[in-house]
Amino acid sequence: MLIIPAIDIKDGKVVRLFKGRFDQVTEYGSDPVAMARQWEALGAPYLHVVDLDGAESGQRRNQATICQIARELNIPVETGGGIRSRDVVDHYLEAGIDRVILGTKVVDDRSFLKDVLASWGGRIAVSLDCADGFVARRGWVETSTIKGIDLARELADMGLQYIIYTDIARDGTLAGPNINGLNEMLVLAGVNIIASGGVKSLDDIRALQALGKKNLYGVITGRAIYEGTLDVREALALSGGKAC
Repeated sequence: MLIIPAIDIKDGKVVRLFKGRFDQVTEYGSDPVAMARQWEALGAPYLHVVDLDGAESGQRRNQATICQIARELNIPVETGGGIRSRDVVDHYLEAGIDRVILGTKVVDDRSFLKDVLASWGGRIAVSLDCADGFVARRGWVETSTIKGIDLARELADMGLQYIIYTDIARDGTLAGPNINGLNEMLVLAGVNIIASGGVKSLDDIRALQALGKKNLYGVITGRAIYEGTLDVREALALSGGKAC
């Protein structure tokens, strides 16, 4: 299970949202590239970078910064946020991004996912951001009528290999992950799942490990590592990472 630090970028700064709300923003740094180097130096094997401006508006204002992170680091980077066209998918992957994360576009148009999977396969992930079990869209400001687990099964049948599952009610709260919801997703979706939302401490990492699911590919952590309730090196050691 990979420990994956998150770098959320808004207005060029490193921030975290509370439950995905754009009116509740906490700033943690003014230089996303420097922050990325910091997590790499601590032993992180992978980075999760989100363009929050893109997620909210569909305009990729932080694209150049994200590509710079991918160029300057020696660890792989995945990115999402406002990626709603084939040209943007191709640009990111050709620029050195390891994996592109799709969200709203897939909720609206499954044929788009089919097209990019045919070209990029395992370098595509879909973020299922759920509120009370239903998939949210457009930067979490709208909730669809689609159940997360139903969409997960459909996407798995299309050949998708990676799903990022986020419980919006837990994201940025340090309240612990939604273990029951995550376990259901792990059992029923049948693809690699990256857990996101609510992680606070090593106890949460242990709880995720205790699920015993081989398809729990990784866990994304944000506010916990910025506020010091979770030490990256200790989490890596517990999960089998290189740091100790």
